[in-house]
Amino acid sequence: MSKVLIVTNDFPPRRGGIQSFVHALALRLPPDEVVVYAPAWPGAAEFDTAQPFPVIRHSGSLMLPVPSVAARACALLTEHGCDRVLFGAAAPLGLLAPRLRAAGARRIVGLTHGHEAGWAALPGARSLLRRIGDDVDALTYLAEYFRVRLAKALSGDAARRMVRLAPGVDPAEFRPGAGGSRIRAERGIAPERPVVVCVSRMVPRKGQDSLIRAWPAVRGRVPGDPLLMLVGDGPYRSRLEAQSRQLGVAESVLFTGPVSRADLPAYYDAGTLFAMPCRTRRAGLDVEGLGIVYLEAAATGSPVIVGDSGGAPDAVLDGETGYVVPGREPGVLADRLVELLTDPAGATAMGDKGRAWIDRDWTWDRVADRLKAILA
Repeated sequence: MSKVLIVTNDFPPRRGGIQSFVHALALRLPPDEVVVYAPAWPGAAEFDTAQPFPVIRHSGSLMLPVPSVAARACALLTEHGCDRVLFGAAAPLGLLAPRLRAAGARRIVGLTHGHEAGWAALPGARSLLRRIGDDVDALTYLAEYFRVRLAKALSGDAARRMVRLAPGVDPAEFRPGAGGSRIRAERGIAPERPVVVCVSRMVPRKGQDSLIRAWPAVRGRVPGDPLLMLVGDGPYRSRLEAQSRQLGVAESVLFTGPVSRADLPAYYDAGTLFAMPCRTRRAGLDVEGLGIVYLEAAATGSPVIVGDSGGAPDAVLDGETGYVVPGREPGVLADRLVELLTDPAGATAMGDKGRAWIDRDWTWDRVADRLKAILA
């Protein structure tokens, strides 16, 4: 039986978009054809017992392309009879490709996300990325923005072998009526109150600070005491809380903290609309990969406001399912927020179009079929 060895630093129970993406891909392959090699992480033992495939953990919390990791990966390839390899993130573990090829891997694929665009811009890392591209059979990309940037760092042959593979959404999980009324009741939010939801790790690139800067204008122009609900946590949270106090909007900004995966659809569903005005930082080294949160929000029937960073604009049909806004212009952001919050019929129409778009183009079934073809 042909099996796939997934070699990845990004895997649950550690939280993150890449971790969720790689796990979702693993779950959509036949369970008797998947073996995962990933770092140790608190809670891993309990998590691993619930998986339908074996998960072998590295002794530490980070795997690098060093001889000991290469030897373990090759041993797992042989022990489990794997003949295909999927790197959860091509850089840097894709540097193990020659060793795995020599051990019997006939097909090797590396996923790329957002950070590889940074590698492509730095001379030393760029040369390593070029090596990875030459050594694997295919590199995937999330959006056209990244295909263009990565191709400049790759050989012509490797660039021609790039294939698109983006995350998907389960419309049965993320759907209108997924529990938003319960969240509103638990949080003391009136059913008719306008709510803008942002779900994201709290770091500067994600744009929660732009939402807070835009919020005084939104409150002044939208009736019904609108609420900004920031879902998640991260190192930037204390600064965001201080910013909301300084701008005098703390009473209308709700910091929920992290929420469980099971409750996540309900938090999207609790919103009137979704906004994450992400922005590019560090001279293009820190960009948004795609933004699965936009797709999840659209699946619940919410119009979405998307920042203009990296591949994020690919997660919206601008003017149809939501809007793309400059991530560094709170004034433009405020105008779009006000437009959607004061036009319920228009917002609902956008949300309906977004839901239909997800059903048509962004389901996990389509992603799984694409992955199987890439690995074949």
